[in-house]
Amino acid sequence: MEKNTATQILDVAQEMVRNRGYSAFSYADISQQVGIRKASIHYHFSTKDELVKELVKRYREGMMRACDRITQSNASLDQQMFQFAQLYRNGLEEEQICLCAMLAADYAVLPQPVRDEIQAFFQETETWLTNLLQQGCDAQLWTCQPEQEAKGLIALFQGVQLLARSAAGTTTFEQVVYPLLATKFPSR
Repeated sequence: MEKNTATQILDVAQEMVRNRGYSAFSYADISQQVGIRKASIHYHFSTKDELVKELVKRYREGMMRACDRITQSNASLDQQMFQFAQLYRNGLEEEQICLCAMLAADYAVLPQPVRDEIQAFFQETETWLTNLLQQGCDAQLWTCQPEQEAKGLIALFQGVQLLARSAAGTTTFEQVVYPLLATKFPSR
């Protein structure tokens, strides 16, 4: 099935933002990769800000679908935690950083609608992770403060992505994240 033009534009823009950040891509870059004129991009997304807002919304919705798949799996809570961490590791395999982490670096220059989508991404992700942690605490598997721990884990995963990216591989991510998760959130 062939992708429609708007989806192709979003796919290319997402790769660019996850690799370069907000300020380091343009409609000219996208038009060259997609093989269309810049005017065609403007037809679908009149401004770069509109494009990035839609990009973050799509990324946020994709993250929530991935989290829902984890929740609906038959995996134990500790396995669900590892599956969540794996979402961040997968980006490194593609030599990419979390879209919202990359955009957060440019937060001061982003328009409010894009900021709102980034905030929604972090809030929804944190809420999902807090719920997972709360389930582990309620089952007496783990001892933690779920809300605080969720914020810390998201910061860890995104920070380790940056560290691992500078090391050009997933080894750093694996060396830092997996031992910590195994210690903090063991299976019983």
